Amino acid sequence: MEKNTISMTESQEIEKIGYKQELRRTLKFRDLVIFGLLTVLPIAPVQVYGAVSQQTMGLATLVYVVGMVAMLFTALSYSTLSGEFPLTGSAYMFVRRAINPHVGFVSGWIILIDYIIVPSLLVSFGALWASNLIPSIPAYVWVIIFIAICTFINGRGINVAAKANIIMLILELICIVFFVTMAIKFIFIDGRGVGGFSIDPFYIPGQVNLGFIASATTIAIFGYLGFDGITALAEEVENPRKTIGKSIITTLLLIGALFIGQSYLATLAHPDYSDLNPDMAFFDIAREVGGASLYYFFVIVAIVAVGIANALVVQTSTARVIFSMGRDNTLPMSKFFAKVHPKFQTPLNATITVGVLTLFIALAPPTILLQLVSFGALTSFMLINVSVFVYFYVRKKERGPKSIFKYVLLPLIGLIIILYVWSGLGKATFILGISWSVIGIILGFVKSKGYKIIPSGFEEN
Repeated sequence: MEKNTISMTESQEIEKIGYKQELRRTLKFRDLVIFGLLTVLPIAPVQVYGAVSQQTMGLATLVYVVGMVAMLFTALSYSTLSGEFPLTGSAYMFVRRAINPHVGFVSGWIILIDYIIVPSLLVSFGALWASNLIPSIPAYVWVIIFIAICTFINGRGINVAAKANIIMLILELICIVFFVTMAIKFIFIDGRGVGGFSIDPFYIPGQVNLGFIASATTIAIFGYLGFDGITALAEEVENPRKTIGKSIITTLLLIGALFIGQSYLATLAHPDYSDLNPDMAFFDIAREVGGASLYYFFVIVAIVAVGIANALVVQTSTARVIFSMGRDNTLPMSKFFAKVHPKFQTPLNATITVGVLTLFIALAPPTILLQLVSFGALTSFMLINVSVFVYFYVRKKERGPKSIFKYVLLPLIGLIIILYVWSGLGKATFILGISWSVIGIILGFVKSKGYKIIPSGFEEN
């Protein structure tokens, strides 16, 4: 009875601001943490460890520490806003309601570049590893297989995806436990690699400067992107005001500890970054510390985890952002994107669209895609931090000592850190990212008749 009462209250709250409760509300704190972990991916260092190590000359662990700190302040801003606006749509919905509908649309448009590209990168990574494992099957075939599986599961419903998430998370954690155990034996018992503890993965005198960290962190931060995807599930969560914020912070701290631990042990086991294969470095180190069995186990788990499980949860978030923007009539073909399947209670049209886009984008070079993802995410993160200040301090006038700390100081620190990392992006990335943003601004201009009126879906409910 209590559960039904809670659901009814949440449904009435959504209807009060102009929406309907169309999505199935079944997710709990555990489901969100699992979803968050898989979105960020516990074994994410396998994707970029080699490139980060070479670019930072062996300081990958330091970069992961900086990345976690950078994300923590923004995660606190997401947590604060999710408690105030428990609605699906992530950065789009938060900025829209905290600042104004037009800025919110632009924010949603910018974050779409992140959400649309990430699944393509993930299936590309998985396909690359799968084709190395089974050369007779081309990478593009694996891309099609992975996308078909993800789209089918997401179309069937959030509960199906949640069950698949649990299985994959267990496999990834088992894989990490094996690697950590064998790496500890390799380094501290067998005396190989550096043969013991060292602070070199964190700091090497004369090698660390602010520009160096900013540039390297733009790559490593890719591993942390996705924790905000939890907020896209707000309308499918029980008691979202409390659950979402807590799950965001929990996810980020857990994933940070896993990244730092894995990269630290990998660096101790193989300190010479110069001979690393950028694509397969972490797997090669796994073979070094645990033999062929660990290598193949790690590769197989990574293929399934990245190519299917990780891509699955990111597609889930992406589809819901597109659904939210379509429901607000802010995109071309909005009615199409806003439709919910009557049986599965999922945004099926948005889900299928994401699958098709993933297929085409997966054919593009991964290097530039990585940078574009960082541009979209970091730009939206800056707007999220600004939103906390504008909404609570300026609009609601919450200006006591506690409020200044929570709504001014913390988001300001988050904004400065993200701006600093954002400055490390390359020139080509800024050109492409700003071009994408301008397209969004023009689209918003047309939809709002020159930003003079608030069209259907832009109104502040």
